[in-house]
Formats: sequence, C-alpha cells, structure tokens
Amino acid sequence: MSPHLLSVDSLSRDRVDHLLRVAARMEPIAQRRQVTRVLEGAVLGNLFFEASTRTRVSFHAAFSRLGGSVCDTTGFTFSSMAKGESLYDTSRVMSGYCDAIVMRHPDQGSVAEFAAATHVPVINGGDGPGEHPSQALLDFYTIDKEFARLGKPLAGAHVLLTGDLKYGRTVHSLIKLLSLYDPLRITLVAPPGLEMPSHLIDLVASRGHRVEQRESLADDYADVDVVYTTRIQKERFTAEMSEGFSLSRDFSVDRTFMDKRCGRDTIVMHPLPRDSRAEANDLDVDLNGDPRLAIFRQTDNGIPVRMAIFATLLQVEDLIEKDLRPVRWFVPERVGVDDAAG
Repeated sequence: MSPHLLSVDSLSRDRVDHLLRVAARMEPIAQRRQVTRVLEGAVLGNLFFEASTRTRVSFHAAFSRLGGSVCDTTGFTFSSMAKGESLYDTSRVMSGYCDAIVMRHPDQGSVAEFAAATHVPVINGGDGPGEHPSQALLDFYTIDKEFARLGKPLAGAHVLLTGDLKYGRTVHSLIKLLSLYDPLRITLVAPPGLEMPSHLIDLVASRGHRVEQRESLADDYADVDVVYTTRIQKERFTAEMSEGFSLSRDFSVDRTFMDKRCGRDTIVMHPLPRDSRAEANDLDVDLNGDPRLAIFRQTDNGIPVRMAIFATLLQVEDLIEKDLRPVRWFVPERVGVDDAAG
C-alpha cells in the first residue's frame, strides 16, 4: 500500500470502507467529548501554496486532536520555492522535519511530484484542477451518514453534480470515488465550457453507472437524492474565458429551486467556500437553516475523516481506544445557531 494519499485512483472500495469505519471511531474526539494523544511528538508539515481556510485548518485541527503538532507554510512568498528551490529539494528537506505532510499547490501533478521524493506520508490537499481526495472522502462520509439518517440505501441513488465541473477538483475526486460503489444515477449540469472532463464520464460509465448531462437546472429533479454544487473556479480561467463570463440564475441552487424542483429530503452539499455575493449565483444563503442544507455537517465531518487518514497512514488506528480520556473544557451543546441539539 502506498504511504501517500494523492488521488482517489489509489483507493479501493475496501480501503475507503476501512477509512470510514476509522472515521466513525474518531467522532467522539472530533466532537470534543474525548481526547487522545496517540500522535504526541509527531509533527505535521502543512504546506499550502494556494489559498485555503477550511482544508488547511481542518488538517491542522485533525492532527492536533490526535496529539500532534503542526508547522504551517502558506503562499509562495515565504517559501524557498520563491528562490527557485525545486519540489524535490523542498520535499526532502521537509521530510527531515515532519512525520507527515499535507500539500496544496496550484499546478496539477505537483503534489505527486513532491511525494515521489519522500517516504514520509504525503496527502494531496488539492493540486490545481486535479484532485482533492480527502474532500471526496469526507463528502462520501457525509452522504453515507445523511442516507443512514434518512433510512435510504446508497445503491441506485440519484446524485446531481452542478457548477464548475471542469476545474472543480472536488467533483473530479468525488465522481471517481462514487464509481467504486454499486450503480448510481449521476446527472451533470454545468455552464457552457465548464463541463465534466470526458475521460471521467467514460470511466464512471464503464463501471456500470448511468451518467446523464443536462444544460440547466430548469428541469424536474424531484427524484434527486443529493445536490452537490460547486463554486465557479474563475482563478483557473484563461484570459479568454474570463472576459465577459457571468453565471446566470439558471445555475443557482436556492430555496426556489429546492422547493419547486427537488424533494423534501434532498441533501444539498457544497465543498465551500461558496460565493455569497448576489451576482455570483452560487449556493444561495436563503437556504441557511434549511435541514436539507448539509454543508456545515459536511465541514464538521472533515475532522474525523482527516483524523482517520492520519491514523491509518501513521499506523496508529489500533491505539485510539487505548488512549482516550474525557475532555476537561467547556463544549457547547450546539456549535452553530442552526444546528440540531445533540
């Protein structure tokens, strides 16, 4: 087994299932009910050469809740790569300092190049328009939990992926991970020029899934179980694409769309950040407080899933239950004002 997590391509269904079982065991720690120190003394290098809030802090928190410490680097300006240092040299140097490394980089394939120079576990925190495997794992973990809550089976589910399907690395990883499971119906809706890459559609179809492409959200989606929408990745556009581009309301997921075109128990997901400006036409804030909106449950799930990734890569998952104790500080019953109690 590879010591790294670089792509969903390296994951089998059995390994995904194992990671999710470990994540479930991490829930009491992630929810601040119990404490463990199984990674006490271990150091994580968080190397983020592209903007990030959730992913960087989530990995930091996950490693810290296992008892480890974290060294953060953000942006190129304060990195030796600004002086011309190669990925190879940076990898070897950081490997001498850290026991695990999470890396985000704007260039597709860069994290794999970095990982090729080290035996220290490397996790891909996002490589340009490439992949984001830990996000796919937490997304799938969220879908699994939401379906269990609703009493739904995953097999045969209808998943709608919409937004920027060309540059959105989260959907690239998620659709590959979903394809490991029993046949699903997957509908793709993207603005012109931002469609899902054809090789991913072909891969999923070859594994027995039904994939359909539509041009807008102005259809009936009453049988959709999951709506997964993504922000338009304008930072990855060419100059030609950027000129005059605007996203119409036809691609916005809002309360009107959910009430008129989807079911009462359709789950709404988004990898965040969502662009809350009115002209962005992203996932609308008018869904805040709606129980169908799973985006904050989704982000919360990132902690146990990333804890599970660290625990398995550093081979301490069998030590967790031997090293638990109750927390000693105040923990609120609800983290957010719209959260359900308990």
